[in-house]
Amino acid sequence: MKQKIKAMVMAAGMGSRLEPLTLMFPKPLIPVMNRPLMDIILSQLHSIGVDEVISNTYYLANQIIDRYSKNDLGIKFSHIKETELSGTAGGVKKCQFFFDEGEDFVVMSGDVLTTADIKQGIEIHKKSGAVATIGVKQVPHELVSHFGVVVTDEKGFITEFQEKPPIEEAKSNLINTGIYIFNYKIFDYIPENTFYDFAKNVFPKLLAEGQINTFEVNGYWNDIGTIGQYKQSIQDVFNGVCEIEHSKVVETNLGSYISNTAKIPSTVRFVGNNVVGANCRLGEYIKLENCVVLDGAEIKTGTELSNCVVLPSVATKSSSSKIVEKDILTV
Repeated sequence: MKQKIKAMVMAAGMGSRLEPLTLMFPKPLIPVMNRPLMDIILSQLHSIGVDEVISNTYYLANQIIDRYSKNDLGIKFSHIKETELSGTAGGVKKCQFFFDEGEDFVVMSGDVLTTADIKQGIEIHKKSGAVATIGVKQVPHELVSHFGVVVTDEKGFITEFQEKPPIEEAKSNLINTGIYIFNYKIFDYIPENTFYDFAKNVFPKLLAEGQINTFEVNGYWNDIGTIGQYKQSIQDVFNGVCEIEHSKVVETNLGSYISNTAKIPSTVRFVGNNVVGANCRLGEYIKLENCVVLDGAEIKTGTELSNCVVLPSVATKSSSSKIVEKDILTV
């Protein structure tokens, strides 16, 4: 039986580390396999019975509001429009009116690609009686210094947080994924009209009271915070590491690609795994290797690109240009 539970997708951040992608659209609308990331998140929430979602918006807010106010994802979408950023917890506090007193709800970041079993997380949360339950994931020990590390007891309750600890000081290889299940009581820990952060301001109080449980994320998880992480997520989907719905993969002699409405000349060579967006214009004798070509981009005849995210703007300067290993290319 599907859970009847509401959710919030945090969607206010500016995503400066993802520029210039985020100069075009907010982080939650960055396309993964030609689908906005937030489409994927909302579809996953709907699949476990969530049909009411709210988001706090700020940066390029109208793009998010326009897309989801009326949608075909089975989600009744609500939003607030922040006039200034108020922190992770402060943003959730502003959405308190949306949630039902005494009930549990899900909070997710709008920039996370995951196949986490959130339904299982909800069940673990309800059984625990905790105010907060955090999705945690094991990472290789050598990577712990990049994340917020959590230390748990034998029952899965958090006993300590370590923020990006040096490898030799890390007491765990469990990291905070930013997937939260809260009871309505969480609002008692967040003041109104104050910049407030979960990690710095809320969790220390809950920790002292023994009120933070965990559930383990065994599926895929990637925080798409940088261009490198974005490109990695695309490759992970192609390679079957992350399983999400997307259009058909077309296999070629040297690689593969997906494309929505772009016309692909027969002389285009695809090496590795490539994504071509809608209404792209590709010339003849192009070589694309592990590239993401965003909607509306044009690539001139004879161009060779490798490991690029191609944005629409000005056409390449000349034919037969060869550009390799460049994160972002505006063509």
